[in-house]
Amino acid sequence: MKCVIVGYGSIGQRHARILRQLGCSVAVVSRRDIQFPLAYRSLPAALEQEKPDYVVIANKTGEHYNSLTQLAGCAFKGIVLVEKPLFHAAMDIPENCFKKAYVAYNLRFHPIIGKISEIVGRESTLYVQVYVGQYLPDWRPERDYRTVYSAGRDEGGGVLLDLSHELDYLHLLFGDWDSMAAIGGRYGPLEIDSDDMYSMMLTMKKCPMVQLHVNYLDRIGRREITVITENNTLKADLMQQTLQINKDIIHYRLERDYTYHMQHKAVINGEAEPLCTLEKGLAVLEMIRSAEQSARQRMWVDK
Repeated sequence: MKCVIVGYGSIGQRHARILRQLGCSVAVVSRRDIQFPLAYRSLPAALEQEKPDYVVIANKTGEHYNSLTQLAGCAFKGIVLVEKPLFHAAMDIPENCFKKAYVAYNLRFHPIIGKISEIVGRESTLYVQVYVGQYLPDWRPERDYRTVYSAGRDEGGGVLLDLSHELDYLHLLFGDWDSMAAIGGRYGPLEIDSDDMYSMMLTMKKCPMVQLHVNYLDRIGRREITVITENNTLKADLMQQTLQINKDIIHYRLERDYTYHMQHKAVINGEAEPLCTLEKGLAVLEMIRSAEQSARQRMWVDK
């Protein structure tokens, strides 16, 4: 399969490495001078020369919409994967003739999420608590955190967008939301103008009580899920790669690229599940918009 990757930051480099490991021919689009065998300055030039089967949009979040619109305007008929989040705000998906198009929520391919999905699929869920906190300056230690897009609201930064994996897998596991209350904004000492902390309370189709907290401020770094069903209590730690089911603990030992590898493999093999469609990716952005509305108005919001 011939692939073109738009953007060659840290995530673009990861996509390039994995796709080459999978035996794909890979070209990159970047405005910067980069060391890569096949590199182009513009997407139209890459499309004309490479005629790819698969395009990965992995530039800054604030540039996703324009890149996807440009790709659609070039009448691209292959497969598209847009890095999460889909856009920097909820906007209409441009008309296109893509064969298939997905959003790169790779945690859908984590076996812990798969195991939780298996259990909640066969019994009623009563309560869910999700927590993710990661100290923003530690994300890319080689760069000043104040210069990365996460720090800028206008560039698509903000904790709900950056850590939207949690919103996506809540949709995957428990269906759409019915009502929510949220509080959030910029609370910590980081020199950024994007939101650094948000908490949400939700009712969802398959769970009457869901609590979610995300932040840029936790210096330990945690990504945890607690689920109480009618028959089981589940406690997942995605950092430590463990899943406790009542008294039993399952240990996982995944390579860092595992979920990304499995995601690309599913795309290449034409396996739609559990990939995230553009419509599901847009639903995450609409959920974020509702959370921001609730926080501004200090009131519950209905779907």
